[in-house]
Amino acid sequence: MGSQSRRPTRVPLLTARHKALLLSWARQHYHWTVDDWKHVAWSDESRFQLYRTDARVRLDNATPHASKVATKWLQEHSSDFRHFLWPPKSPEMNIIEDVRDALLHAVENRSPPPRTPIDLWTVLKDEWCELPPRYLPTLIEYMPHRVAALLCVRGGPTRY
Repeated sequence: MGSQSRRPTRVPLLTARHKALLLSWARQHYHWTVDDWKHVAWSDESRFQLYRTDARVRLDNATPHASKVATKWLQEHSSDFRHFLWPPKSPEMNIIEDVRDALLHAVENRSPPPRTPIDLWTVLKDEWCELPPRYLPTLIEYMPHRVAALLCVRGGPTRY
């Protein structure tokens, strides 16, 4: 009979307030050029585990999600950096989400899988080095498209 099944796309649950904040953020960044996006220090906090597929990303700037060490360092070097505020529920706007997914996918497909924290660290470093040279620049070059897509859906979920 040939029935096909697909997994539904996972999107963040967005309230009207989230959508309004995302739309406002997109309007503020719509005129940014690729060069503007090249000056963003992309980061997140990810957790990779050995025995269960689990990676958590915290991108919403909520106080409990900001590491004390990173927060202290940023405060001490605040003259060197401008804090970039991401809207809530917006992992698709941070290209590090794509990088994390690529690394996680590569680790999950390793045979044999990493068994120790040192093995995992080694695999992550190896996979990082295996990313194509144009991978990160291409993600940055697509940022204007991501922002435009967010505007088109009026702050709703995008395909990114």
